[in-house]
Amino acid sequence: MEKIYEILFSAVDNYKKEILAAERHIWGTPETGYREWKTHSFMKAEFEKLGYIVKEAGNIPGFYAEADTGRDGPCVALFGELDALIIPDHPECDKETGAVHACGHHCQCAAMLGVAAALKAPHALDSLCGKIRMYIVPAEELIEIEYRKSLADKGIIKYYGGKQEFIRRGLLDGVDMALQIHSGGRNLTTKAGGNGCVAKHYKFIGKASHAAGPADGINALYAATNALGVSNALREQFSGNGRFRFHPIITNGGEAVNVIPAEVTVESFIRDGKMESIYAANKKFNRAFAGCAAAMGCRLVIEDKHGYAPRKDDENLNFALGEIGKMVLPIENVHLTHGWDTGCTDMGDISLIMPQATAYHGCSTKPGHSKEYITEFPEDCLSSAKIQAGFCAYLLQNDASFAKKVIAEAVVPCKSKEEYFAMADALSFTGETVFYGENEIRIKI
Repeated sequence: MEKIYEILFSAVDNYKKEILAAERHIWGTPETGYREWKTHSFMKAEFEKLGYIVKEAGNIPGFYAEADTGRDGPCVALFGELDALIIPDHPECDKETGAVHACGHHCQCAAMLGVAAALKAPHALDSLCGKIRMYIVPAEELIEIEYRKSLADKGIIKYYGGKQEFIRRGLLDGVDMALQIHSGGRNLTTKAGGNGCVAKHYKFIGKASHAAGPADGINALYAATNALGVSNALREQFSGNGRFRFHPIITNGGEAVNVIPAEVTVESFIRDGKMESIYAANKKFNRAFAGCAAAMGCRLVIEDKHGYAPRKDDENLNFALGEIGKMVLPIENVHLTHGWDTGCTDMGDISLIMPQATAYHGCSTKPGHSKEYITEFPEDCLSSAKIQAGFCAYLLQNDASFAKKVIAEAVVPCKSKEEYFAMADALSFTGETVFYGENEIRIKI
């Protein structure tokens, strides 16, 4: 093994106590997206103990710290995520909020401290050029949409995903490529990419009446349930690649059993593997919901918000991950696949503006986003840290020859932030969609 990897891996091992303590601390203080101030403060203090200068996001949680070799070269970004989920029946959730780290983001943050310690080891940067930025980001889980909308209404955020908001704030300016290792399983697994999504909010507005005299009302619940039925009928119009998802829920179905519901809300995501497929599906579902509203005589307000872009993983970066993974894990535990994630992440938005890789490794074999999830293998935080630190060394040694190959061969959809924002904003819409005239009904979507 080359000297650089020995230095980095040994430094992670020497920081084991602090890494494992961080995993337990963050597990015990779960916070959901854009609320992660306690975890932000903890991680900031830990980075500062290691001697880093932290660049904070400002009025939202999150920051980055930079390891600069002092020599010109590309900039590599690594991501750890702050936020938890809400699973009230999880046995270890926060009893007041229902929050719990059932996706393993606490392990990501603990691993990032291992990377930070490794890059501060004597001679760790001697053979490298360029910069390594370690990002601690908020709000990856696309939940609590009403809360995020309230932040957007106040002008605090524009985008619901933390990495998207970091892009908007210029915090990723100057970065050339990125990696995230998400917790998940004992293996190191890469994939070809993953789905994107649009977040949807439908509000049906009818007219309340006493349930004993329903003819005097306009039943918004019937309009909503009819729309759900039509949505199921639309599914066969979508391609058979197995990537499409539409999974609506009724978040407000009425106020009292003896009152015809006057206002009913439905939320959902539309997920698919291509932006053009998401655009097309979005139009079809909006048309269906508006048609069902019109059939019942309801008004319909639609709020669409760009969720995540589909993710394309860079083959060269996946190759580098595999090479480092084989140094850290048994070869049989390194799986470079061409599979596809039907789940979504804001790493998809990163992939629109730079080459990136999103891999999975460590900490639990229990199903994520479930009440069964626990940290089974906390020491996987160390192997994750070693892989990430080694990955940066692989890219930036030898005058950053491999990183330069990545940049030269990458196919990135958007050539600028402005082009990316235009693509994301094209999915955002808020407004009425059904209009009633004296002798006509108009639907505008």
